[in-house]
Amino acid sequence: MYKINGKEYNCSISITSEIFNDKWKLGIIWYLLDGEMRYKEISEKLNEITQKTLTVKLRELEEKGLIKREVFPEVPPKVVYSLTPIGEKLRDVLNTMHSWGIEYTKEFGEIVGESCSPKL
Repeated sequence: MYKINGKEYNCSISITSEIFNDKWKLGIIWYLLDGEMRYKEISEKLNEITQKTLTVKLRELEEKGLIKREVFPEVPPKVVYSLTPIGEKLRDVLNTMHSWGIEYTKEFGEIVGESCSPKL
């Protein structure tokens, strides 16, 4: 049994599934594996995401302790997002998912151009 944030889980996969319950969070973390980024940079990488959704997802990832938001006292304020140590631990998981996606596409689809690379 696992307990976190007042909830009980029988399996740790349920915890992971609840954290990454949408299509945007893993993408945000994927791009932050390259290093810190500003809001606009993340928005450009995930060009189909709305500003409102991106703001919500960044807050959720920050609340879960996976990313860090740093505000610099400048005019206008500079805000930078980066991975926390626990967020960084997703590197191997996401690289494995990246490789699996390529293999799956080779078997059941067609690769017409590589749009992202493994995060070494």
